[in-house]
Amino acid sequence: MIGMSLAEVAAAVGGTLHDCPDPGVVVTGPVEFDSRRVGAGSLFVALPGERVDGHTHAAAAVAAGAVGVLAARPVGVPAVVVSPTGGTGSRVMALAGDTDGSGAAVLAALGRLARASIDALPELCVIGVTGSSGKTSTKDLLAAVLAPLGPLVAPPGSFNNELGHPWTVLRATTSTANLVLELSARGVGHVAALCAVAPPRIGVVLNVGTAHLGEFGSREAIARGKGELVEALPPAADGGVAVLNADDPLVVAMASRTTARVVLVGTSARADVRAVDVRLDDEARARFRMTTPAGEVEVALAVHGEHQVGNALAAAAVGLERGATLAQVAESLSQAAAVSERRMDVRTRADGVTVVNDAYNANPDSVKAALKALVSISRTGGRGTARRRCWAVLGEMGELGPDAVREHDAIGRYVVRLDVSRLVVVGALGSPTEAVHRGAYMEGSWGEETVMVPDVEAALALLRAEVEPGDVVLVKASKSVGLWRVAEGLLADEDPGDDAVLDTGDGTVTA
Repeated sequence: MIGMSLAEVAAAVGGTLHDCPDPGVVVTGPVEFDSRRVGAGSLFVALPGERVDGHTHAAAAVAAGAVGVLAARPVGVPAVVVSPTGGTGSRVMALAGDTDGSGAAVLAALGRLARASIDALPELCVIGVTGSSGKTSTKDLLAAVLAPLGPLVAPPGSFNNELGHPWTVLRATTSTANLVLELSARGVGHVAALCAVAPPRIGVVLNVGTAHLGEFGSREAIARGKGELVEALPPAADGGVAVLNADDPLVVAMASRTTARVVLVGTSARADVRAVDVRLDDEARARFRMTTPAGEVEVALAVHGEHQVGNALAAAAVGLERGATLAQVAESLSQAAAVSERRMDVRTRADGVTVVNDAYNANPDSVKAALKALVSISRTGGRGTARRRCWAVLGEMGELGPDAVREHDAIGRYVVRLDVSRLVVVGALGSPTEAVHRGAYMEGSWGEETVMVPDVEAALALLRAEVEPGDVVLVKASKSVGLWRVAEGLLADEDPGDDAVLDTGDGTVTA
């Protein structure tokens, strides 16, 4: 973050100093909510966790080098203390263990600190990305495209909520040229609240799907919520740019909600940045001709799935707005590999078994996109006629509310229509997940083509017994299911000594 004394931090967040012999001591290191990552000059953010209260780690954080703590009560070491709200309150992200509103108070203070930091960086270009799916993949592509243009800050993983968002903002310094942010939401008003923390100059809206349908209630409500990003943009005369998906009518309609200049991207003829002649290779990596007002260029993506074309076009549009040349954009996109874990991570074992780990999260739209990629990979040469046997290992899609059974049933039917060889549904009988299995059966699949197993261990045992060399296995579910353990287990079979532990990387409190 920019250098700020503890006294300045207190003024920015509306807090008071406690146990602070030197209010002028300056925060020179990063802001951290994980005491294990605290270093010299850091500011430690004390948050309640499900099992551990961060306030109990305040002294250890200062001993590790933190100059102070942002807290909801005095902690016996230099601290900026903000008053608890008296209850959990209304906010985007609920913190387990926040029974008295202390977590809400600290989160709100963290947001105010991030806003103070942004206000001190007038030359910084803030780029916000939202949508029902594809935010993290697009963020990674944006980072690749913008990196050659100057110092860049982008979140690791999916730091896109009320904690991860300001945490990322506070990584920006006076030397940062571009700050890329994901904006997630579970209701109307949430994107607007994140925009208030870091007002964007460029906003990207990818799509309006069915993710978080249970919280929003309807796709129209989702569109209202996602469109808050373009409403927060400055006018075109002040550099505001809205990058909108020309292939999604609900996104295109957002053009009327902003005074920023609108750039449309997609495969539609009306798109300003358009993909033409899209084709896939044998690992579902797309090649296409990108047409723009500045000319045309061939693009060959290194990431997997035809759905990445739209993400790449959005990244390209932002790059061009920020001064990149067509050649720079094409080269950056061709070199951009998947950065965030468990998202279309395609790996092939020595025996030819290809494992597609896309198990970080799931919603109906992203599952359909992953299934299409699975089938594409199973076809030799991308769209040829030769087939490898393909497996879809699917778990529950969360946060769908009363539409959960219908949406899971539709996925089961979609699996059959795509002619996926084998379907393994992981979940309990009576859960919404069972509807995937039932939908596949009703659509015309029977016998061993679809099977339901109760848990990850059973799924892995089945696959280990029946997967053959050359098969392709997709693993996809909401993060809470932990289905990535199936993919990691299949890959570990090739190298039993590899016991790497992967970080969840989502900016949530797990202590």
